[in-house]
Amino acid sequence: MQRIILRKDSYYDSVFLMLISTDVKKMEGVTDAVVAMGTEMNRDLIQDMGMSGPELKNAGPNDLIISLKAGKKALLDEAEALVEQLLKKKASQGEGSTYRHSSSSAAYEADPDSNLVIISVPGEHAPREVRKALMADKHVMLFSDNVGLEDEVKLKTLARERGLLLMGPDCGTAIINGKPLCFANVVAEGNIGVVSASGTGLQEVTTLISRHGGGVSQGIGTGGRDLKSEEVGGSTTLMAIDALKADPDTAAIVVISKPPAAKVADKVIKALKKAGKPAVVHLIGMEKRSTEGNLHYAANLEETARMAVAVAAGKTYRPVLFDADEKEIEAIVDRETAAIGSRQKYLRGYFTGGTLTDEAVFVLNDALDGIYSFDPVDPAYKLKDPQVSQKHTIVDLGEDVFTVGRPHPMIDPSTRTDRMDREVEDQEIAVVMLDCVIGYGSHPDPAGAVAPAIRAMKSAAEKRGAYLSVVASVTGTEGDFQNIEAQRRTLESAGAVVMPSNHQAAQLVLRIMNRLNSR
Repeated sequence: MQRIILRKDSYYDSVFLMLISTDVKKMEGVTDAVVAMGTEMNRDLIQDMGMSGPELKNAGPNDLIISLKAGKKALLDEAEALVEQLLKKKASQGEGSTYRHSSSSAAYEADPDSNLVIISVPGEHAPREVRKALMADKHVMLFSDNVGLEDEVKLKTLARERGLLLMGPDCGTAIINGKPLCFANVVAEGNIGVVSASGTGLQEVTTLISRHGGGVSQGIGTGGRDLKSEEVGGSTTLMAIDALKADPDTAAIVVISKPPAAKVADKVIKALKKAGKPAVVHLIGMEKRSTEGNLHYAANLEETARMAVAVAAGKTYRPVLFDADEKEIEAIVDRETAAIGSRQKYLRGYFTGGTLTDEAVFVLNDALDGIYSFDPVDPAYKLKDPQVSQKHTIVDLGEDVFTVGRPHPMIDPSTRTDRMDREVEDQEIAVVMLDCVIGYGSHPDPAGAVAPAIRAMKSAAEKRGAYLSVVASVTGTEGDFQNIEAQRRTLESAGAVVMPSNHQAAQLVLRIMNRLNSR
């Protein structure tokens, strides 16, 4: 049986509605549930569930759709009641707290002294809101994705003309004047300014800077296309470099990016040289360790952080591969490989952070003769079905293909744990690699959420007379409300080896896989 309920002009945040959908789907007897705004994509999603009706046809992007499937009418009634309960809970939480204005223009008029706006609306509506904000002389952090390239170019051109910073689209992390925005962490304030075309890259580097004794003056997210697209041309990155150059509280500048367009990378390098301040550069896929004048090239995210702390303090950077000494690392490799069976050959990486995924792939790809993923550099290693792993596979479960109708796995870990549950009986898996990203916006206990799936996979291997090695890292600090030490203990209690950084985790996995391949 099915039921579709339409609420006209009832707007709710999409992430909140996705979480309601997840809760309702957990009800025994409910076979499917989508609670969403009536955008074209959501209507298509509900139709793909095999549901249709006049309510769906009449829905618009400002209307709420509640679509439910269950075996009995009584179950549909219970599911609808739960949706109502969760919606009312959200409404009551809003009472007496932040005032909701009827429009962004009304908000700007009510608070004329504000100068930064966070925009998170469906991508098709974002350009209009960004233009309004820029014309009101507001800097913008654009969280929305699915904004067209042509719109991004036009908006960033307008921002530059007005002397305003446009972070995004698809900018999930920033730290401005010590205030963490969206997916960000509690880090020490200091004299290192970070510009990043990667959200989890910014989180990993800023938390490691804080943990290694440094501090952050500004953390400016740019959106992934800023350096990847020649049309965008690094517009936000170049403005951010100019701003940090002029900032008396910034002694050193860091630039991080997923693989950039070569011509755009050249422009960024020239801008950093012109800025004159010590600068650390890490462009994934263009790794090199060298120094050219005021530029220091880092080979990975952790080295980026350590190098930035050193140069900001006027000290010489000394490379560090592992925090633990070599004997301790070899002992871990011995222990983790001792009981792995001859049938176990492959690595599986289940990640929630895109840049952490990319870093792991670059560390391990050559040694493993290729790693399958959803969006590999080499098209030969693109997964035939993104939902099904093959041989060595590392996936970023935050990719759009995995999150249609679901929140990002940093918010709702079930995207990852469902994948792990589906592969629990795969007898050829030898090693599992995981990230755990904490901080604002993230799940309140991501380690606790993934721990049962880790135990299930390890237990299934043990029942087969084998052993599964699980290697993880935690991106965060002790100041984050989830607390990095608590998260680490939870993962270790589930049987995972927890390394101090994503790069060290990848290096340990490399040692383990090399040992297995040398048998």
